[in-house]
Amino acid sequence: MAEASLRVRRGLWAYLAAIFAFLYVPIAVLIALSFNEGGLPTAWTGFSAKWYGALAANRDILHAARNTLIVAVVSTGIATVLGTLLALGIETRRRKGRALEAVVFAPMIIPDIVLAIALLSFFSLLKVPMGIHTIILSHVVFNLAFVSAVVRARLKSFDWSVTEASADLGASGLTTFRRVTLPLILPAVIAGALLAFTLSVDEFIIAFFTAGAGRASTTLPMQIFAMIRFGVTPEINALATLVMLVSVTALVLAQRLNRGVIAP
Repeated sequence: MAEASLRVRRGLWAYLAAIFAFLYVPIAVLIALSFNEGGLPTAWTGFSAKWYGALAANRDILHAARNTLIVAVVSTGIATVLGTLLALGIETRRRKGRALEAVVFAPMIIPDIVLAIALLSFFSLLKVPMGIHTIILSHVVFNLAFVSAVVRARLKSFDWSVTEASADLGASGLTTFRRVTLPLILPAVIAGALLAFTLSVDEFIIAFFTAGAGRASTTLPMQIFAMIRFGVTPEINALATLVMLVSVTALVLAQRLNRGVIAP
C-alpha cells in the first residue's frame, strides 16, 4: 500500500514537472536567445547584450514603448478610480447590485476579440476618430472589471461598523472614505491598479482594433506583431524579455499586496 502511494506521488510530481516545463522552458529559451550574439533566431553563436542596445537605438520601438506607457498609466488611473467606486457601490447595495454585477464582469468573461469588435463598432457608430485616446478608453472598459473584482475581494471581509462609527462621530461621507475606508482597502486598490497596468501593457487585440491607422497610436505589442511578420530575431526576443520582465514585476507586486486582501 505504501509503495503504491509513493508511486502515485512520484507520478503526480512528474506530471507537475512536465506541465511546468511545457509552460516555462519556451520562455527560458526566449530569454537565453535574446543574448545570442548572432542574428539567427535559434542557433547559439555566443553571449552578447548588443540586442538590448539595439532596442535603445530603434526609434519605432521607443515610440511604441512611449505610447504603451501613456496608455497603461492613464487607463490604469481611470480604471482604478472607477473600479474602486464601483466595487464600493456594489458592496454597499448588494441586493440592488446583482444585475449590475453581472454587467460589470462581462468584459472578464467575453472573448477579447468580441469586446474589440464591439468597441470598434461603438466608436465607428459615434464617428469618433481612432487614435491613442480610443485605446485608452477601451483599456479602461477592459480593466474596470479586474480592478473592481480585486477591491471587492477586500470588501467582502471589510468591517462596515468602523464607517458607521465614523458617521456617528460626525464625520461626513467624504471624510469617512478618505480617512477610514480608503486606508483600509488601499492594498487592494494598489493591487488592482498593478494588475490593470500589467493587462494594459500586454494587451494586443483590443489595441489593434481601436488604434486606427498610422504610427502615432502604435503600442508595443502592435510593434512586436509588425516586426515578427518578417521573422523572429534576437532583437524581438530582447524586446519580449523586457516586456515580460515589466509584466512579471507588476504581477509579483500585486500578489504581495493581495496577500492580505481576503484577511480582515
